[in-house]
Amino acid sequence: MDVQPPVVVLPPQSDGGRRVTIRGERVGTAYNLFDVLDFLHGAGLPAEEDQAVDDPELIEWRGGGPYEWNGTT
Repeated sequence: MDVQPPVVVLPPQSDGGRRVTIRGERVGTAYNLFDVLDFLHGAGLPAEEDQAVDDPELIEWRGGGPYEWNGTT
C-alpha cells in the first residue's frame, strides 16, 4: 500500500507560486522555500530546512524540487 507524504507541493505556477497541501487540505501558496517551512511549522510538522525539504516521507515535490520557484521546471 502506497502512503502519500503528508505534504504535497505542486508544480510552480506562472507567477512562481506553488500550491501546498498538508494532509489533503490546501493550506496556501508558497512563493519560496521559507513559505513551505512556515506551513510545516504551522501544522506541527518538522520544519528544519536541512531535514524537511529532502525527506520524501514528509514532502512530495511535484514538478520540480525545493529550489524550483520561477514557473519553469
